[in-house]
Amino acid sequence: MRERSKLKKRVYWVKMDRQAQFRAREVLIFQVAEQLLLENGEAGMTLDALAAELDLAKGTLYKHFQSKDELYILLIVRNERMLLEMIKDTDKAFPEHLAFFMLHHLHHPERAVLFHQIEERLSTTGQGIQHLFNELYQVRKQRLRLIIRMTETYLVSIHSNMSVRDYLASIWSVTHGGAAILNSSFYQRYLGCRDTLRVALIDQALAMPKQSQTSDRMV
Repeated sequence: MRERSKLKKRVYWVKMDRQAQFRAREVLIFQVAEQLLLENGEAGMTLDALAAELDLAKGTLYKHFQSKDELYILLIVRNERMLLEMIKDTDKAFPEHLAFFMLHHLHHPERAVLFHQIEERLSTTGQGIQHLFNELYQVRKQRLRLIIRMTETYLVSIHSNMSVRDYLASIWSVTHGGAAILNSSFYQRYLGCRDTLRVALIDQALAMPKQSQTSDRMV
Protein backbone atom coordinates (compact mmCIF):
# COMPACT_ATOMS: atom_id res chain seq x y z
CA MET A 1 0.00 0.00 0.00
CA ARG A 2 2.82 2.39 0.92
CA GLU A 3 4.66 1.73 -2.38
CA ARG A 4 1.45 2.29 -4.35
CA SER A 5 0.92 5.61 -2.55
CA LYS A 6 4.46 6.72 -3.40
CA LEU A 7 3.90 5.78 -7.04
CA LYS A 8 0.70 7.83 -7.18
CA LYS A 9 2.54 10.83 -5.75
CA ARG A 10 5.32 10.51 -8.35
CA VAL A 11 2.77 10.31 -11.18
CA TYR A 12 0.98 13.37 -9.74
CA TRP A 13 4.15 15.46 -9.65
CA VAL A 14 5.17 14.38 -13.17
CA LYS A 15 1.75 15.53 -14.42
CA MET A 16 2.13 18.81 -12.56
CA ASP A 17 5.57 19.34 -14.10
CA ARG A 18 4.19 18.64 -17.58
CA GLN A 19 1.32 21.07 -17.04
CA ALA A 20 3.75 23.74 -15.84
CA GLN A 21 5.98 23.12 -18.86
CA PHE A 22 2.97 23.32 -21.17
CA ARG A 23 1.87 26.65 -19.66
CA ALA A 24 5.40 28.08 -19.78
CA ARG A 25 5.77 27.05 -23.41
CA GLU A 26 2.39 28.61 -24.24
CA VAL A 27 3.41 31.93 -22.68
CA LEU A 28 6.61 31.89 -24.76
CA ILE A 29 4.69 31.01 -27.94
CA PHE A 30 2.33 33.96 -27.43
CA GLN A 31 5.19 36.35 -26.69
CA VAL A 32 7.15 35.38 -29.79
CA ALA A 33 4.02 35.28 -31.98
CA GLU A 34 3.08 38.82 -30.95
CA GLN A 35 6.64 40.01 -31.60
CA LEU A 36 6.69 38.45 -35.09
CA LEU A 37 3.23 39.81 -35.85
CA LEU A 38 4.20 43.37 -34.88
CA GLU A 39 7.50 43.20 -36.74
CA ASN A 40 6.23 41.61 -39.96
CA GLY A 41 2.48 42.20 -40.09
CA GLU A 42 -0.09 39.53 -40.84
CA ALA A 43 1.46 38.64 -44.19
CA GLY A 44 4.88 37.97 -42.68
CA MET A 45 3.71 36.13 -39.56
CA THR A 46 3.55 32.49 -40.65
CA LEU A 47 3.34 29.44 -38.43
CA ASP A 48 6.47 28.09 -40.13
CA ALA A 49 8.35 31.24 -39.10
CA LEU A 50 6.94 30.99 -35.57
CA ALA A 51 7.98 27.34 -35.22
CA ALA A 52 11.47 28.13 -36.54
CA GLU A 53 11.88 31.07 -34.16
CA LEU A 54 10.89 28.89 -31.20
CA ASP A 55 12.83 25.85 -32.46
CA LEU A 56 9.69 23.74 -32.16
CA ALA A 57 8.01 21.29 -34.50
CA LYS A 58 5.06 22.94 -36.24
CA GLY A 59 2.84 20.16 -34.89
CA THR A 60 3.69 21.25 -31.35
CA LEU A 61 2.10 24.64 -32.03
CA TYR A 62 -1.22 22.94 -32.78
CA LYS A 63 -1.33 21.66 -29.21
CA HIS A 64 -1.89 25.29 -28.19
CA PHE A 65 -4.13 26.57 -31.02
CA GLN A 66 -5.82 25.11 -34.10
CA SER A 67 -5.19 27.84 -36.69
CA LYS A 68 -3.50 31.18 -37.24
CA ASP A 69 -6.86 32.94 -36.79
CA GLU A 70 -7.28 31.23 -33.43
CA LEU A 71 -3.76 32.32 -32.46
CA TYR A 72 -4.61 35.92 -33.35
CA ILE A 73 -7.79 36.04 -31.28
CA LEU A 74 -5.98 34.34 -28.37
CA LEU A 75 -3.38 37.12 -28.50
CA ILE A 76 -6.17 39.70 -28.33
CA VAL A 77 -7.84 37.87 -25.41
CA ARG A 78 -4.47 37.72 -23.64
CA ASN A 79 -4.04 41.47 -24.08
CA GLU A 80 -7.54 42.13 -22.73
CA ARG A 81 -6.92 39.94 -19.69
CA MET A 82 -3.78 41.93 -18.96
CA LEU A 83 -5.81 45.17 -19.10
CA LEU A 84 -8.39 43.60 -16.77
CA GLU A 85 -5.71 42.76 -14.21
CA MET A 86 -4.38 46.31 -14.43
CA ILE A 87 -7.75 47.83 -13.58
CA LYS A 88 -8.10 45.59 -10.53
CA ASP A 89 -5.23 47.44 -8.81
CA THR A 90 -7.20 49.39 -6.20
CA ASP A 91 -4.08 51.17 -4.92
CA LYS A 92 -3.98 53.34 -8.05
CA ALA A 93 -6.10 56.50 -8.34
CA PHE A 94 -8.19 57.14 -11.46
CA PRO A 95 -5.62 59.43 -13.17
CA GLU A 96 -2.99 56.70 -12.77
CA HIS A 97 -5.30 54.09 -14.29
CA LEU A 98 -6.11 56.41 -17.18
CA ALA A 99 -2.43 57.13 -17.87
CA PHE A 100 -1.55 53.42 -17.63
CA PHE A 101 -4.32 52.47 -20.09
CA MET A 102 -3.39 55.18 -22.57
CA LEU A 103 0.35 54.46 -22.43
CA HIS A 104 -0.32 50.75 -22.92
CA HIS A 105 -1.67 51.69 -26.34
CA LEU A 106 0.42 54.77 -27.14
CA HIS A 107 3.79 53.14 -26.41
CA HIS A 108 2.88 50.30 -28.79
CA PRO A 109 0.61 51.99 -31.36
CA GLU A 110 1.33 49.30 -33.96
CA ARG A 111 -0.21 46.71 -31.62
CA ALA A 112 -3.28 48.83 -30.91
CA VAL A 113 -3.92 49.44 -34.61
CA LEU A 114 -3.14 45.91 -35.78
CA PHE A 115 -5.15 44.14 -33.06
CA HIS A 116 -8.16 46.34 -33.86
CA GLN A 117 -7.89 45.57 -37.59
CA ILE A 118 -7.49 41.82 -36.99
CA GLU A 119 -10.44 41.70 -34.60
CA GLU A 120 -12.70 43.51 -37.07
CA ARG A 121 -11.68 41.13 -39.85
CA LEU A 122 -12.07 37.96 -37.78
CA SER A 123 -15.47 39.05 -36.47
CA THR A 124 -16.83 38.53 -39.99
CA THR A 125 -14.47 36.02 -41.61
CA GLY A 126 -13.12 33.91 -38.71
CA GLN A 127 -14.09 30.24 -38.72
CA GLY A 128 -14.57 28.13 -35.57
CA ILE A 129 -13.52 30.88 -33.16
CA GLN A 130 -16.88 32.21 -31.98
CA HIS A 131 -16.28 30.71 -28.51
CA LEU A 132 -13.11 32.79 -28.26
CA PHE A 133 -15.00 35.94 -29.24
CA ASN A 134 -17.47 35.12 -26.47
CA GLU A 135 -14.55 34.83 -24.04
CA LEU A 136 -13.13 38.15 -25.29
CA TYR A 137 -16.46 39.93 -24.80
CA GLN A 138 -16.87 38.49 -21.29
CA VAL A 139 -13.43 39.79 -20.29
CA ARG A 140 -14.31 43.21 -21.67
CA LYS A 141 -17.61 43.26 -19.81
CA GLN A 142 -15.81 42.52 -16.54
CA ARG A 143 -13.34 45.32 -17.21
CA LEU A 144 -16.04 47.77 -18.27
CA ARG A 145 -18.04 47.20 -15.09
CA LEU A 146 -14.98 48.10 -13.01
CA ILE A 147 -14.13 51.08 -15.22
CA ILE A 148 -17.65 52.50 -15.07
CA ARG A 149 -17.73 52.41 -11.27
CA MET A 150 -14.26 53.95 -11.04
CA THR A 151 -15.05 56.67 -13.57
CA GLU A 152 -18.34 57.54 -11.92
CA THR A 153 -16.61 57.96 -8.54
CA TYR A 154 -13.91 60.13 -10.10
CA LEU A 155 -16.35 62.44 -11.91
CA VAL A 156 -18.31 62.94 -8.69
CA SER A 157 -15.09 63.69 -6.78
CA ILE A 158 -14.16 66.54 -9.16
CA HIS A 159 -17.78 67.77 -9.37
CA SER A 160 -17.94 67.25 -13.14
CA ASN A 161 -21.24 67.20 -15.02
CA MET A 162 -19.79 65.08 -17.82
CA SER A 163 -21.51 61.71 -18.16
CA VAL A 164 -19.56 58.48 -17.68
CA ARG A 165 -20.53 57.37 -21.19
CA ASP A 166 -19.27 60.56 -22.84
CA TYR A 167 -16.05 60.58 -20.85
CA LEU A 168 -15.16 56.95 -21.55
CA ALA A 169 -15.99 57.37 -25.24
CA SER A 170 -13.75 60.46 -25.35
CA ILE A 171 -10.86 58.63 -23.65
CA TRP A 172 -11.18 55.75 -26.12
CA SER A 173 -11.27 58.17 -29.08
CA VAL A 174 -8.22 60.15 -27.93
CA THR A 175 -6.27 56.96 -27.17
CA HIS A 176 -6.96 55.13 -30.42
CA GLY A 177 -6.77 58.29 -32.51
CA GLY A 178 -3.38 58.99 -30.94
CA ALA A 179 -2.25 55.42 -31.62
CA ALA A 180 -3.28 55.78 -35.28
CA ILE A 181 -1.24 59.00 -35.58
CA LEU A 182 1.79 57.51 -33.82
CA ASN A 183 1.59 54.49 -36.12
CA SER A 184 1.35 56.56 -39.30
CA SER A 185 4.60 56.86 -41.25
CA PHE A 186 3.26 60.09 -42.82
CA TYR A 187 2.37 61.88 -39.58
CA GLN A 188 5.48 60.67 -37.80
CA ARG A 189 7.49 63.16 -39.88
CA TYR A 190 5.68 66.06 -38.23
CA LEU A 191 5.28 64.79 -34.67
CA GLY A 192 8.59 65.91 -33.23
CA CYS A 193 9.04 64.17 -29.86
CA ARG A 194 6.65 61.25 -29.59
CA ASP A 195 6.77 61.33 -25.77
CA THR A 196 5.61 64.96 -25.82
CA LEU A 197 2.55 63.94 -27.83
CA ARG A 198 1.80 61.04 -25.48
CA VAL A 199 1.89 63.34 -22.45
CA ALA A 200 -0.25 65.93 -24.24
CA LEU A 201 -2.90 63.31 -25.07
CA ILE A 202 -3.05 62.11 -21.44
CA ASP A 203 -3.29 65.70 -20.19
CA GLN A 204 -6.08 66.32 -22.70
CA ALA A 205 -7.99 63.24 -21.50
CA LEU A 206 -7.65 64.30 -17.85
CA ALA A 207 -8.72 67.87 -18.61
CA MET A 208 -11.90 66.99 -20.52
CA PRO A 209 -14.30 66.56 -17.56
CA LYS A 210 -12.95 69.75 -15.95
CA GLN A 211 -13.38 71.69 -19.19
CA SER A 212 -16.93 70.37 -19.44
CA GLN A 213 -17.61 71.64 -15.94
CA THR A 214 -16.23 75.11 -16.79
CA SER A 215 -18.29 75.28 -20.00
CA ASP A 216 -21.51 74.48 -18.07
CA ARG A 217 -20.82 77.36 -15.67
CA MET A 218 -20.32 79.80 -18.53
CA VAL A 219 -23.64 78.91 -20.19
